[in-house]
Formats: sequence, structure tokens, C-alpha cells
Amino acid sequence: MILQVDKVTKRYGLRPAIEDVSFSLWPGEVLAVVGESGSGKTTLLNCISGRMKPDGGAVRFATRHEGVKDIFSMSEAERRLLARTDWGYVHQRPEEGLRMEVSAGANVGERLMALGERHYGRIRGAAADWLARVEMDVQRIDESPETFSGGMRQRLQIARNLVTRPRLVFMDEPTSGLDVSVQARLLDLLRSLTRDLSLAAVIVTHDLAAARLLAHRMIVMKSGRVVEEGLTDQVLDDPQHPYTQLLVSSVLQP
Repeated sequence: MILQVDKVTKRYGLRPAIEDVSFSLWPGEVLAVVGESGSGKTTLLNCISGRMKPDGGAVRFATRHEGVKDIFSMSEAERRLLARTDWGYVHQRPEEGLRMEVSAGANVGERLMALGERHYGRIRGAAADWLARVEMDVQRIDESPETFSGGMRQRLQIARNLVTRPRLVFMDEPTSGLDVSVQARLLDLLRSLTRDLSLAAVIVTHDLAAARLLAHRMIVMKSGRVVEEGLTDQVLDDPQHPYTQLLVSSVLQP
């Protein structure tokens, strides 16, 4: 187990955004969280990634050196270090996960510098290597993200997150808002990276086809609660809950 989520609840006033959500994630496993807008997917992602404190429940992570720890019992400094090392977070809007005023190479190298790397040649070499790995033109290493397309910015954000070799990556609608052809190429890239790096990942998406391509397992959310979970193909091919049946029939059927 790399991540354990136990009865996590978050309320806005009297209204629960998520309620009693529990699941475990294993090393190298990709979990998709699906549901319609307002189902609580992004709130859940923010809570389990330490970006928002839940009102109840626990989120435990298997650290490299100290065993399993509740992330909200960690200090703020410990959580920041975790976010720069063992975790990555890919935003729906890449502009939120990039520094738009610095070069592509600096965006990737910055995470290495945060861990103490100071050798310019090694930093630049690692940045160039990761730009190539996410299928970007290495010749554009000194250009600003402002000159890139949306798909290229998303690839750059992925490179920025993976350069420190995290063990767990959170992704919030990583292909949303992109052209269909760009989405397809990005999904292929994400599938190969998660497989080749044995990454554990939690991916929030409303795109069931993307979930089928990327995820080993799936949870379906409605009104802040998990209504169904299981192996991705099993859930999509033989949905049991009426809401999941409606979701699948409305999205996957011609």
C-alpha cells in the first residue's frame, strides 16, 4: 500500500462536498476517480494530496524512510518536501502548475534545485532529457511556456513533476480542454510514462474513455460519495449501480 484514504469528509457549511470516502492505492497502480461535475472529484483530490484539510477521516502515505504517516499529522515543511519529492500534481490548467515567466528548462530544473542540486550542467541535462521524454522539442528549452500551445504546456507540466522521480502523482482532468488529437497523444504519453516508471497515480476525469485507457481501477462518485468501485473494465463493461449505468450509457454508447 502506498496511499490509504479512510473515511475522508469535507463540508462547506452544512453541505458535504465529500463524505466517508475510503480506498487504498498500491505502488504502480493507477486509480481513476470519475463522476459528473459537482460529484466531489476535485475536492477529494485536493484533500488526499494535502492541498486542503478534510473535516474528518485520515490520509496515510507510505513514506520512504519513516513508514506509513498521516499526512495531516506532518508539519507544513514535511508536506512541502513530500510535494517536491515523492509526489507530483498535474493541474487541469497547466498555467497553474508552471512558472510562466521563466523558460521551459527552468521550469523543469526548478524542482531539482529545490532538492539541493546546484550543478548547472546536470540541471540543464536533466531538463533536456525530460523534455525529450515528454516528446517536446529540446531546442525550445530556453523558450517561455507563454509561447507554447496548451498541449505543450501540459507536457511541460508533466516533465516538471516527474523530473524528481515521484512515487505518486495526482492528476486533475489532465486532458480537459485540449483538441481531440492532442488529447489522444497526451493519453498515450501518460499511459507509457505511468507504466515505464511504475508510477502510482490518482487521476480525476469525467472522460470514461481516458479512464479505461489509463486506469487499472476506478471509483465512481455521486454527490460526494463513492457509489461503485472495481477494476476499470469491470465497472465500465458491467456497471452495477444505477448511476454508473446511466453514466456509462450516456457517454460510451453511440
